[in-house]
Amino acid sequence: MDLIKHIEENFFAVCRYWGSLNFSFIKAGSIGAMNTGVAISDINWIWNEKPLINDNARAIADIKEIYKKLNLRFWWWIYPRGQSPQTHSLLQDAGLRLIEKVPCMAADLTTSEIEEKISGNIKISPVKDKNDLLIWEDISFHGFEMPQRTREQYGAFVSSFDLGAQSPQKLFLAYCDGKPVATSLLFTHEHSAGIYYVSTLPAYRNKGFGLKITQATMQAAKESGFKNVILQATPLGAKVYLRAGFKEYCRAEIYKL
Repeated sequence: MDLIKHIEENFFAVCRYWGSLNFSFIKAGSIGAMNTGVAISDINWIWNEKPLINDNARAIADIKEIYKKLNLRFWWWIYPRGQSPQTHSLLQDAGLRLIEKVPCMAADLTTSEIEEKISGNIKISPVKDKNDLLIWEDISFHGFEMPQRTREQYGAFVSSFDLGAQSPQKLFLAYCDGKPVATSLLFTHEHSAGIYYVSTLPAYRNKGFGLKITQATMQAAKESGFKNVILQATPLGAKVYLRAGFKEYCRAEIYKL
């Protein structure tokens, strides 16, 4: 399996999983949709696993109507396997516009030298129980600078996370002198592992916490037997991930109303 396929499959799997947590996962042919219940467009996702065709127009309209009734905005993600001029045309006709092309990256864990030296004031810990999960929720909420009006919605979504040994995801917290300051999430699916929800409190940015928690999450994937790990990067985050050994392999297009 090539790395672009790893990138795509892990993203589709995490979407399906998060949608299953609150029974929001919808599938209409090659189109999938999920929502977190949080009124922020960038964590409510639609995606297509094949290029769209004219027969998909009805499904596009129906899914848009579902989000409208829920009063939720969304992002529509198009990965390489789903990109085509007709895909673009159909989404444009449905009132969506291309807003960003997101770098999709991967690191080869069999050759990457993961820097494990962590300074004395930085500690990386797995989220083990509900108390840890509440801390993870609070740090990620403020790290992503979500609007306060969505706090209860975000808390409801995160509280649905399974922390059991059989869960496909593991969560991590970075502490600075005992204070939690950064988060990450490792999602595993078949032969791929993906890093999501890397966030750092605004006051602690540009101090290496994002890099350290990314490296710790990479190490967790490696120890679990995975040969590579993938992620989607913001423009600022991409610089950190390059330092951690990631390389860009493709870009995902994001459309929104």
